[in-house]
Amino acid sequence: MSDFVPTGIQLTYLVAASLFILGLKKLGSPATARNGNVIAAVGMLLAIVATLLDQQVLNYQMILVGLAIGAGIGAIAAYKVQMTEMPQMVGLLNGLGGAASALIAVAEFWRLIEASQPIPLDVNISILLDVLIGGVTLTGSFIAFAKLQGLISGSPIKLPLQQPLNLLLLVGYIVGSAYLIITPDSLPIFFGVVGVSLVLGIMFVLPIGGGDMPVVISLLNSLSGIAAAAAGFVVMNNMLIIAGALVGASGLILTQIMCKAMNRSLFSVLFGAFGGAVAGGATGGTGATGEQSVRSIDAEEGAMMLGYARNVVIVPGYGMAVAQAQHSVRELADQLERMGVDVKYAIHPVAGRMPGHMNVLLAEANVAYTQLYDMDDINPQLEAADVALVIGANDVVNPAARSDVNSPIYGMPILEVDRAKQTIVIKRGMSTGFAGVDNELFYKEKTTMLFGSAKDMVSKLVSEVKQL
Repeated sequence: MSDFVPTGIQLTYLVAASLFILGLKKLGSPATARNGNVIAAVGMLLAIVATLLDQQVLNYQMILVGLAIGAGIGAIAAYKVQMTEMPQMVGLLNGLGGAASALIAVAEFWRLIEASQPIPLDVNISILLDVLIGGVTLTGSFIAFAKLQGLISGSPIKLPLQQPLNLLLLVGYIVGSAYLIITPDSLPIFFGVVGVSLVLGIMFVLPIGGGDMPVVISLLNSLSGIAAAAAGFVVMNNMLIIAGALVGASGLILTQIMCKAMNRSLFSVLFGAFGGAVAGGATGGTGATGEQSVRSIDAEEGAMMLGYARNVVIVPGYGMAVAQAQHSVRELADQLERMGVDVKYAIHPVAGRMPGHMNVLLAEANVAYTQLYDMDDINPQLEAADVALVIGANDVVNPAARSDVNSPIYGMPILEVDRAKQTIVIKRGMSTGFAGVDNELFYKEKTTMLFGSAKDMVSKLVSEVKQL
């Protein structure tokens, strides 16, 4: 029986790992994402139960208390947090994951020192890497949360002599780690290294602009997984290593996909200070910037353009998410379909503040998955579209990415709504998007602006379309 228990635990870990991989596979499609989430959750439940059955786990009372507190906080957060605030929540969860991994490393180092036990070289290196990655993930994620939540400026924040200071901190971490590898018995030096890693996380995210926060969150998610894998090596737990590696790899792949969607390298995202200039313009009506002017319409005119079209492509953006207009958008689409209009939704990979943000919002409003088209699929169809309705999107539809070699977003793949026969843009005013770049689309001859809140304007469009 004593031989069976460890074997049974490892077999359970194998089943859990298989469920993780299957769950990740299903998360790749909106149609199967819900099932994928459930499958992965079952795998995690098996992993937790197997770990609790391990004889090395002794204090079940404290574990149950921690589970109860964590589950309570998680349930309240899941119920209270709005979908528009999901990126901030993901950022916080990344940070807490990094913190949990770093605390495992700190506790193990402290335990070995207090017990006067020698620390094997491989364990020592794993502890130091875990502290670095977990600490950077913790404070970096909290800074990303603060930027997204508006607690601090979303613009790049650069401190005097920041790069030399970063280099000094990194050198300090390396020197402290080298000392601990040679003489692994100094708690003050160890906690100094922990402190340096926390400061590095702050300095890492502060100079990055709000326009790049989706990429940063994805990268920090990857780092939280790597930190978990390092914690697995610290405590010699195979399940933790596998789960952390899966999260780290998938997060890194997603980061690369997002960088490709923005036509930028990860290096330029982290060190380019992009997305800092946010300018404002007209607040409504017919406005002009320099010699360029825009043409505005009211809801009645917009409804006529939509109602008498053969096919309409709806492009949701973060403005739709902020206004919580997804249900009104679906109502508009339903009404148009009753009139015989073919309606599709165009989803840009980096629309919103996190990958899949628009998909989740539209799914919440019961929009059929078959109506959602990614950028590569919908762009060839836009030239044949009678109307492209842009709701709160900005940078992802800016033709400057295609035509202006001097634009910071030049080369970024966009939804080519300017190729449609007519384009209606619902927007509060003429302010720029996260990239801080003026949008050429607004001044195109075929573009009309419908100024106002996304939810209000879409609701008015619904009302007017019903009158046709």
